[in-house]
Amino acid sequence: MEASFWDGKRAPGISDTLDLSQYNAAVEVIESAFKKYADRPAFTSIGHTMTFKDIDEQSAAFAYYLQNHTNLKPGDTIAIQMPNILQYPIAMYGALRAGLRVTNTNPLYTEREMLHQFNDSGAKALVCMNVFARSVQNVVENTGIETVIITSLADMLPGAKRVLINAAAKYVKKMVPAYSLPDAVPFRKALKLGQGKAFAANHMPNPDDTIVLQYTGGTTGVAKGAELTNRNLVANMLQSKLAMLQVDEKGEPLKGTEQAIVVAPLPLYHIYAFTVHLMALFEQGDHSILIANPRDTETFIKFMKPWKLTTFVGLNTLFVSLMASPRFREMDFSKLKFTISGGTALMDDTAKRWKEITGVGISEAYGLTECSPGVTMNPAAGYERMGTVGQACAGTALKCINDQGEEVAVGERGELCVKGPQVMKGYWKRPDASKDAFTADGEWFRTGDVAIIDEDGFVSIVDRIKDMIIVSGFNVFPNEIEGVVAEHPLVENCAVIGVPNDKSGEAVKLFVVTQDASLTEGVIRAYCKEHLTGYKMPRYIEFRDELPMTPVGKILRRELKDEEEAKRESKAKDSAAA
Repeated sequence: MEASFWDGKRAPGISDTLDLSQYNAAVEVIESAFKKYADRPAFTSIGHTMTFKDIDEQSAAFAYYLQNHTNLKPGDTIAIQMPNILQYPIAMYGALRAGLRVTNTNPLYTEREMLHQFNDSGAKALVCMNVFARSVQNVVENTGIETVIITSLADMLPGAKRVLINAAAKYVKKMVPAYSLPDAVPFRKALKLGQGKAFAANHMPNPDDTIVLQYTGGTTGVAKGAELTNRNLVANMLQSKLAMLQVDEKGEPLKGTEQAIVVAPLPLYHIYAFTVHLMALFEQGDHSILIANPRDTETFIKFMKPWKLTTFVGLNTLFVSLMASPRFREMDFSKLKFTISGGTALMDDTAKRWKEITGVGISEAYGLTECSPGVTMNPAAGYERMGTVGQACAGTALKCINDQGEEVAVGERGELCVKGPQVMKGYWKRPDASKDAFTADGEWFRTGDVAIIDEDGFVSIVDRIKDMIIVSGFNVFPNEIEGVVAEHPLVENCAVIGVPNDKSGEAVKLFVVTQDASLTEGVIRAYCKEHLTGYKMPRYIEFRDELPMTPVGKILRRELKDEEEAKRESKAKDSAAA
């Protein structure tokens, strides 16, 4: 169904029509913002603010360096591996202005995961924070990376403050392991070499040029690069912008002409935060407060507290951890108008408590890496419909299909399919996987999620066809974890499923079959810690004599899930009886 409904209200003069003629390329968005908002604050990190002009000058210097002091050519791939610090937008915008393709790399990756993405993407250069340099040292010789650029936490801060914070990070907090990368170039040196010099404006200008390779597991545990084009990213930016141009119950615009101040705790290397902060909010001239480590709740609140935030971008896990702190309740929410949740399911209790504390409801959205990522979003300011992920973004068509690929009626369950300008070109160098990701006619992207679309166009996600587990907004794939655990010499067989978790939405449960009593839970956890990123770590481990299987030996994860559900129901009944 073409979802053209909108139960909220647009600000005066705003239509639901998506105008894709405004920009052909992401770089045009960036250049336009630099010109329009030069003197406005753009990003703040660790208490230091850089204006749009500052980011313009520094990213231009970085673009010059890449074009004139490396062997990189237009269309080559550069990897960026950093948390939310000022160097991220500088490196990102500089790379795109230099005509490079970017692959965002999760700093939490293990060396095995890094090696796969660097090689699969064909990365020829890497910008990373020194905290991760030892891992880079261990893998770089086995990749095609020729240029490594290293930065420290506070590199963009003024002199004394920069030296003090970088020294504290290295020597007091012991955040930087010893490493040896003798040919690596310091980020500040790269900027100095390009300072004040004009780079060649030879960015990839065509709407269908792939400018970002965003890695995701898709339907299997093998990470694949979703090819996101200029058109994909520009379209989703405009869709996100349009969704935020609403009015409240009093008819007042949620987003007026004043500059919005928006906290950015979600990682910029994740497509959700990338599109919101580096594209949509940047295009509007808004101000993002970058949070490098949102897991440190008290420091997170400390960096937010000086600001009267107008918009909050987060997810369920983050909201829960913040609300658990008494200091969060002391913040000034008088200017807060809009809270967006995405990346993982929003719990009803979380949304209710958030509104009690802040006075603002949470607008839940839904998306996928392959859709840049936004697909649906709830209206805000009292128009939210709890339990749904909202309505289709402007210019987006949705339908649900059955197992035969036929569209089901409104209100019936089926696999959610998406058609719109934000849908990826395909998976990088994987034509078979790309073909499988779409319907037989190649027109609709198959999300793998079971959904219901009601008569008003609101979408409810009710189940997942894929076995993907979402832990705090991160995609975790059973095949990958099973592959790692199965390599342990004492593991005979194993299986992984996702189980509900109040804090992270879902958690990983690992079932292990072994014939050796020396294989303990502690041994398994230590082994997994060596080979898996933290959020992929099994939270629960259960040893079994055997696993449910089909006659041909395929493990029946569905049966394991059903067993876990039965346990939860039994426990709930016992609690109610007591």
